[in-house]
Parts: sequence; C-alpha cells; structure tokens
Amino acid sequence: MKLFSPAKINLFLHILGKRPDGYHNLVTLMCCVGLYDIVRLDFSVRDVSVACNHPLVPLDHTNLACRAAKRFFDHINRKEGVGISIEKQIPVGAGLGGGSSNAATVLLGLNRFYGLPLSREQLIALGVSIGADVPFFIDQKPAIASGVGEILEPCSGIEPYTVLLVFPGFSISTAEMFKNFNFRLTKDIEKIKIPFFRNRNFDIKRDLHNDFEKIAEEKHPELASIKNVLLKHGAMGALMTGSGSAVFGLYRDRESAEKAYSTLCRHEGRQLFVADVIL
Repeated sequence: MKLFSPAKINLFLHILGKRPDGYHNLVTLMCCVGLYDIVRLDFSVRDVSVACNHPLVPLDHTNLACRAAKRFFDHINRKEGVGISIEKQIPVGAGLGGGSSNAATVLLGLNRFYGLPLSREQLIALGVSIGADVPFFIDQKPAIASGVGEILEPCSGIEPYTVLLVFPGFSISTAEMFKNFNFRLTKDIEKIKIPFFRNRNFDIKRDLHNDFEKIAEEKHPELASIKNVLLKHGAMGALMTGSGSAVFGLYRDRESAEKAYSTLCRHEGRQLFVADVIL
C-alpha cells in the first residue's frame, strides 16, 4: 500500500500553559500543504518494523509511525505485522509535522486495510496517545486545535495560498522551546478562537503569529533574516512554523512563490519547497 503523508504549517500558535500531566495547553491553526513523505506498508511480514531513507529518523519504538502500528494492532486485539517504509521529503525536525503525519498515515492505512474497524473518533483518540499533532493529520483539513491538540474545530476561512517553505538546514528541539517559554503570559483561549467562527476569516496581518518565534530567533538570528527575505520577495506574510526551524511565506498565487523560489534557492545549505495549502 502506497500512501502520501503531508506536511503542515501553523498559521498561528499560542501556548496557554503547562498541564499537570507535563503536556501543554495550546491553540493553533494548522493547514496541510502539498509537500509529502511517501509511506509504504508491506503486509507480508510478521512483525512491526520501520525503514527510512533519512539517517536522523529513528527506526525503533520511538518512531511515531512504528508506535502507531503497534497501538493500532493492540486496539483491535490482533497480533499482526507490517513493514513500514518511509521515503522522506519533509525535512526532519523542522516543525512541519512529518513524524506525526507519518503516524496518522499509518493509522489511516491500517484502518483501511483491515476494513475500517475504527471510527474517526477512535483514530483521533488513538492519535492523541502517540503525539499531539497526530489527531490533526487524521482529517488533513484546516483546523483549530486546542487542548494538547486533540480538540479539533474545522476552519473554513482560509484562502488558497501558495507557500514557499524554507528549511534553514538545522533542527530545533521542541522540548527546548517549551523549556524556554515564558508561561507567565496568560491568554484567553476564547478570544483567540471565536473571531474565526463568528465574525471573520483568517487575516494575515492580524492573525499570523507563533509564540515560539522570538525564542527561536534569539538563538538562531538567521530565521528572522529568512522571514525578511521572504517578505522582500513578495510574501504577504512570513512565519516560523511549529517549534521551528522551517519558515514559510504566504503568496497569493503559485507564480509569485515560484518567482521568489528562483531567487532564494541559490543559498547553500537551505532547502526550499513551493507547495499549495490543502483546503
């Protein structure tokens, strides 16, 4: 079975506080974009295993896709095996959700292969136990995620942007970002969410925001430079996604994004991708 596993971007990301269980309450608007890992499932094997073409992807139980397969089989009470092969196109450790997307893709593929034993709600509940972003990738539709990521509310007020993604060539630790975040800043989750459902659509100038960005830019000033270059080359807005390190620019159309790409792709050590937001 060959499956396509999309990347995501966060159009806004607000951290609300730390929970007693060690996780963090947040509210974020996420969209999938047309940059994909390719996941292949081989059902001719007895055990669960994972292989990947990227040297930084773990091949043991810490791999989210491997964990997803084991949780799925436990949940349906079957001792089965599957060989998971991941062809990475999404940069690793970039805040683009590649690992979570791979896990959700495995859950969806296994569920289809075994005759849909789990409902959407069951898949989302299973996803939460694997990783905070996994539930979002079950639907792969623009959504505001809250709680630790398991509460999903569809968001239709987003234009069909084209994005220019820039991976600077280094990763940023999510744990390190949370460790350095100032939790004394309190926010009202309803004030953040309500405008998108009652009054207006997503507005780049007003809403594009990432609580992690300043922390990341203090340690990696080149991220601010990348944002400025994207804005200089026609982006309507630019932002770091997730906990970093990838930065994206939002463009009105693909032609504008590709024109910027042709200018920016000369920088050695960076990876650039043009992709459409998936609505």
